Amino acid sequence: MNWNTHSELAGSHAFLSASKYHWINYSDDKLMENFRNYLAVERGTKLHDFAARCIELGQRLPRQQKTLNMYVNDAIGYKMNPEQVLFYSPNCYGTADAISFRDNMLRIHDLKTGSTPAHMEQLMIYAALFCLEYRIKPSAIKIELRLYQNDEVLYHKPEPEELMPIIDRIISFDKIINRIMETEV
Repeated sequence: MNWNTHSELAGSHAFLSASKYHWINYSDDKLMENFRNYLAVERGTKLHDFAARCIELGQRLPRQQKTLNMYVNDAIGYKMNPEQVLFYSPNCYGTADAISFRDNMLRIHDLKTGSTPAHMEQLMIYAALFCLEYRIKPSAIKIELRLYQNDEVLYHKPEPEELMPIIDRIISFDKIINRIMETEV
């Protein structure tokens, strides 16, 4: 058999793929809902890429009360780095949309392009990962977290007492996962 080659598709997955077979039981409405969500995720990925490029290039957007514009302009104004990985272990790491640390002030900004309400816990985890990776005590720095969504900016300045349980949980859960990996894998 001479198989057709589809090298341009290597590593990708179709929306209606065999590995995500649940779609075979969808109604038309369920299919439309899931495909719209898929398109929203794709759009969000493109907007994040665009925002990161603007920040890297220092390209401000028009001053408007729009989520993307506020996020990009604030990140440029605070001289933030886009898409920065924060690493504790192979079991626990994440990528902050925009981050800066100078003059003992940690800033983490997150761009939310979907309609699902955002939660500050994600940014708290990024702050905990930063403290763990760079061995900085939360009590030794100031922290400001911002969520950009639905043309609004939510602010939070966590106290060290808020971050310590997250840091402790990361350390504890990482140890549990490592023990399981040693004994069961």
